[in-house]
Amino acid sequence: MAEGDAGSDQRQNEEIEAMAAIYGEEWCVIDDCAKIFCIRISDDIDDPKWTLCLQVMLPNEYPGTAPPIYQLNAPWLKGQERADLSNSLEEIYIQNIGESILYLWVEKIRDVLIQKSQMTEPGPDVKKKTEEEDVECEDDLILACQPESSVKALDFDISETRTEVEVEELPPIDHGIPITDRRSTFQAHLAPVVCPKQVKMVLSKLYENKKIASATHNIYAYRIYCEDKQTFLQDCEDDGETAAGGRLLHLMEILNVKNVMVVVSRWYGGILLGPDRFKHINNCARNILVEKNYTNSPEESSKSLGKNKKCSSLSNGLSENPGVCICSYVLR
Repeated sequence: MAEGDAGSDQRQNEEIEAMAAIYGEEWCVIDDCAKIFCIRISDDIDDPKWTLCLQVMLPNEYPGTAPPIYQLNAPWLKGQERADLSNSLEEIYIQNIGESILYLWVEKIRDVLIQKSQMTEPGPDVKKKTEEEDVECEDDLILACQPESSVKALDFDISETRTEVEVEELPPIDHGIPITDRRSTFQAHLAPVVCPKQVKMVLSKLYENKKIASATHNIYAYRIYCEDKQTFLQDCEDDGETAAGGRLLHLMEILNVKNVMVVVSRWYGGILLGPDRFKHINNCARNILVEKNYTNSPEESSKSLGKNKKCSSLSNGLSENPGVCICSYVLR
């Protein structure tokens, strides 16, 4: 096999693994050898009204010099509507030639379905189980992480002795610009991390802040690159916002960031946002990753704080799939 073919095959396999991880049952393997797949896309995960199946075949030249071969399957998709959607997908390919684009295609189709649902039929006025009661948001949303009294319970044990935790330094924590939509507010927090202990320390420090501790959801994901094994330690947490952690981690994978964790706090304002909440979570995360230069030069994104630290093992098991780099990735 030629070197170029081997590289394309590896990039395809990485993208397939990432797509299967993020979309779960929506992703279907039709012919593994021929690289034919089908993705079921709907306007709403919990209460779908409009659904479309995107069938793709990945030629050997993809993603380097050829696009996926695709077919759009939906009984309602006809005429100009089909042509417009096809043009949108082809425009995405042209804007990202040489890059992996399946995720961009799927989310573009989902955006179209959401817009169609909003134009033709209002969404049900039923509270999702992941969106809690109204929480008033203060105006001073650029947080300083000042120590406060209460610490919210974490999903993993942070009860190690103080001397054991202090083996690693607490990384600096930066806070992104908040996004507010229909009284819900989203804000990202970022810290460089090189081992799981630092992940725990950052979460513990964030939860010392009363505002963060009172957030309806604190979604997080992190990726740590282990030089000795040439693999990633990575994990994510929804904190009650179903599927949000996995989507955040997938964003970090396709941006190919490393040695960083992102926490997105969401204060629910009493009005349902539907799928828009996932866009705001990922936009917050992407904005702060770009601002702190984690997306511009992946090879240099490791902070000097922990260049010589070693990665520890995680007890709960982590995916070790390197991300697929799409440097021009934009959430719309």
